[in-house]
Amino acid sequence: MNLSLARVVFSRRMIVALLMGFSSGLPLLLTVTLLQAWMKQEKVDLSVIGLMSLVGLPYTLKFLWAPILDRFALPLLGRRRGWLLLSQVCLVAAIIALGSTDPAMRPLGVAFAALVVTFMSATQDIVVDAYRREDLPDSELGLGSSFYINGYRVGMLLASGGGLILADHMPFSQVYIFMGLCMLPGIVTTLLTPEPVTGTTPPKTLREAVIDPITDYIKRNKALTILAFILFYKIGDTMASTMTTPFYLDIGFTKSEIGAVVKLFGFWATVCGGFLGGLFMLRIGIKKSLWIFGILQAVSTGGFALLALLGRSLPALSAVIAFENLTGGMGTAAYAAFMASITNKRFTATQYALLSSLMGVPRVIASAPTGIMADHLGWPVFFIFCTVAAAPGLILLMAVGLDSEDKCT
Repeated sequence: MNLSLARVVFSRRMIVALLMGFSSGLPLLLTVTLLQAWMKQEKVDLSVIGLMSLVGLPYTLKFLWAPILDRFALPLLGRRRGWLLLSQVCLVAAIIALGSTDPAMRPLGVAFAALVVTFMSATQDIVVDAYRREDLPDSELGLGSSFYINGYRVGMLLASGGGLILADHMPFSQVYIFMGLCMLPGIVTTLLTPEPVTGTTPPKTLREAVIDPITDYIKRNKALTILAFILFYKIGDTMASTMTTPFYLDIGFTKSEIGAVVKLFGFWATVCGGFLGGLFMLRIGIKKSLWIFGILQAVSTGGFALLALLGRSLPALSAVIAFENLTGGMGTAAYAAFMASITNKRFTATQYALLSSLMGVPRVIASAPTGIMADHLGWPVFFIFCTVAAAPGLILLMAVGLDSEDKCT
């Protein structure tokens, strides 16, 4: 690693992206994996546990209040850091409050506390995404996005795996206190990092904050093509990943083997992929990276079809997981960097929130029929179909481009 590259990798901007990613990833599974385990332990009815997933709606609907964060600035720390500090402090309080609820006796109280956690977490996500876009120069968006995503994954791992391990040794109420305190590095980061300088004028009215981000995007060259690309770029990868756990079990792998190879080994492969993807983007840019990573993602999805033909083989599983998670981490980093690059810094929060909400659509719609498809097609043909499903995204990338007329700074 040469000196100039090292200065970028170990810069204040990258450290902030990593720590803000950790702060964003930590709360996500506190209202899913950890809360489900707690409710199950308290013998809460499974139907109630299932309905609790609705508390995650703020993550999908965060674009509704993103314009407020673009329009208004709090008295302290500036437009981004002010909202960020407020959301983080409220998040710490909400996480600790969630731990003080009683799932067995007061499930509605649990639901309300969890909803507050997800609302404040989604608010933090809005501001962190805007801050990252405004703090990083365009040339560093790829690497910065990879640092953010890797920090996000570490936060998720701590909340789910770490939280469940801790719950074997202490009450869940104390686990939630511990997780709330783990938000402190994010608060310190917010206090120490500078407010980004955008060189643009924020919206002067709430109407401007709501309407202008949409009209600005619609008037842009290739707007519909870009939206279609965002929808289709990772659709094959998403469809395949939805059915991987039933697939592993169906061809004979044990739960322990899946946990060790897919979850633990796969996690670090994804982290390495994100970091390598960021370094590649620093060298060759976002557009070329999207091409290379998109093709590699498709090839790696085809690896599952090969595994289906080979059957139960730990070396084959390890190789497929290493390649798939490595390329998946690279593709996700490029995907996030691309979305950040096409936002207007005047209303980054609103545009990025809209784009990230759109990004989640395939995860729900395209994933829904995958079980039926796998059942009727068989595993090899299903994964070949998922590989071919990557083609529309790559075709759309040819039309998208990433030149100066597509960017808006």
